[in-house]
Parts: sequence; C-alpha cells; structure tokens
Amino acid sequence: QVTFPPPQVPPPLPPLPRAAQSAPRKPRARRNNYRQPDSKPTVTNAVISINVGLYLWMSLSGFDKTSINFVISRQFLEQGDWYRLLSCGFVHFGVFHLAMNMLLAYQLGQMFEQKIGSLRFGLLYFTSLLGGSVGALIMSPEAITGGASGAVFGLMAASFFGMRQQGINPLQTGLGLTFVLNIVITLAIPGISIGGHFGGAAIGALCGLFVLTPTKRSLPKFVEIGAPVVISLALILAAVNFVNA
Repeated sequence: QVTFPPPQVPPPLPPLPRAAQSAPRKPRARRNNYRQPDSKPTVTNAVISINVGLYLWMSLSGFDKTSINFVISRQFLEQGDWYRLLSCGFVHFGVFHLAMNMLLAYQLGQMFEQKIGSLRFGLLYFTSLLGGSVGALIMSPEAITGGASGAVFGLMAASFFGMRQQGINPLQTGLGLTFVLNIVITLAIPGISIGGHFGGAAIGALCGLFVLTPTKRSLPKFVEIGAPVVISLALILAAVNFVNA
C-alpha cells in the first residue's frame, strides 16, 4: 500500500510582508506578481473543511468501507472511476496524516491565497493535486494511494521557485528547509508515494511560472488562468492514455 504521508514541519513558514497601513497614495505604474488580497482565504478554508469533514464521516461510517470509494489505483480507473484523480487528494490514513497535511495547507494558504487571489490559488492547488495523482498512477499503478501531499508539495515547489524569481534564497527560509526536508523523507522512508510527491511538486513548479509571474515579466490574465487549466487537461489525457495503453 502506498499513501501520501504527511509532510514534516520544521520551522514555521515566514509571513510575507504586508503592505504598510498608511494614507491612500496614488497608484504606481508598475506590475507585481501579487494581486490585491481577497478578504478571506476561501479556497484554503474550503479545502481544510472538506478534508476534515470527510475524515470524520469516514471514521464514523467505517473507514475501510468508505475510503475505498475515494482512493486511486489503476484498477479503479479502468472501471471508469475517473473522479478518483481528484477525490484521492481528500483521503487521509489517520489523524496524524490529516493533521500534518492540513497544517501545511493552512500555512501555505495563508501565505499565498490572499496575495495571488482565490482563483489562482485554487487552480494551483488542484492542478498540483492532479499532478500528484498522475505521478502516483504512473510510478505505482497497482498501489492504493490517497492524501493531500501531492497538492501540498505543489504549493511548496511553486513557493520555492517563486521566491527565487523574486531574488530570495528559499534555503534561508523555513519554507525552503521544509521543502528540502520533505524531499529527503520522501526518498528515505519506504512506503511513501515518490511519484505522488514529485509529480505534485513538478506540476506545482510549472504552474508557478504562470501564476506567480515575476515583476520583470507580465503575462496576460487569460494566460495566468488558462495555463493551469491546460496543464490539468493534459494531465487527465496522460492518465487516460496510460490506463488504456
């Protein structure tokens, strides 16, 4: 059995600097990779609520009986259960697994969603989740896989490369150390879904090139939003071709 184990959390993630609260100023004629903040981290709250709610429901209903309806494996996709490419990202095997994934999802959501907007953050999260699902499917097709670590790895990878684009050394931050530590754990501990973690990280980094556009380069809004959608469709097509091969 291969699952998405929870990421290990060393130092807390450093908060992004907030705009100083001062009198209104005339807007400057420049582009930034961060948009106007939303009022609440809507997607982050929704993701955590759904994960926690599903875990409680499964626990009360009989975890082994209900979780099998959400996890991913090649045999399930061969039966036409394509919804599992997403649903597997909401199944957790134990309280610790759930708590660690949701802690990092919360930290990263607080760090980014209010800066880049709920739409872009949601696209980044769910495209990374798909990347983790497809990575797990390709590398461990017969294994039963579940967990949000693919999406979380995608957020960490996007954040890692986003910091580099801004001239910040991510290895000097808690986020960079967390990402590197989780890569080491993924490779060192047996039973961890390497394809799920690395697949999510690779797709998260790729999406970050469009969603977290650096100040030196501006992209049209439709590209920033459309790129994750195109990547998601390509991932689904790759999964279909792999299962039907």
